Amino acid sequence: MKILVLNGVNMNLLGKREPEVYGKETVEDLENAINEEACKLGVNVRFFQSNHEGEIVDAIHNAMNDGTDAIIINPGAFTHYSYAIRDAIKGTGIKAIEVHMSNIHSREEFRTKSVIAPVCIGQISGFGFKSYLAALNILAGICR
Repeated sequence: MKILVLNGVNMNLLGKREPEVYGKETVEDLENAINEEACKLGVNVRFFQSNHEGEIVDAIHNAMNDGTDAIIINPGAFTHYSYAIRDAIKGTGIKAIEVHMSNIHSREEFRTKSVIAPVCIGQISGFGFKSYLAALNILAGICR
């Protein structure tokens, strides 16, 4: 099983950006935690992060052709307005789970709306790195 972990805008700043919200661990720490869990599950993961919407769309399109079984996506701020990312997920037909480290539903009003969640099989938010690990475990269970 092959899972693509996509991180959107500003996720490269983990550990530096608002540590009171996102924690002090880095994106490298996140990838290490996911790799460790993926190894236990016998799942292959690859990572992609971009601050550019079109690059994320391209990564989703490429996943359709490279044998990717599922996507874990944290679109960052693109969550709230990227119909391009939404359409890419919907268009590929690849199962996806949207994740967020913080609870987007308890933050500023503009953060509570996701245009991407309706084309995903679910959304997990508010559990830090565990949001990703939960999504990984769920996808490993349903996509085998």
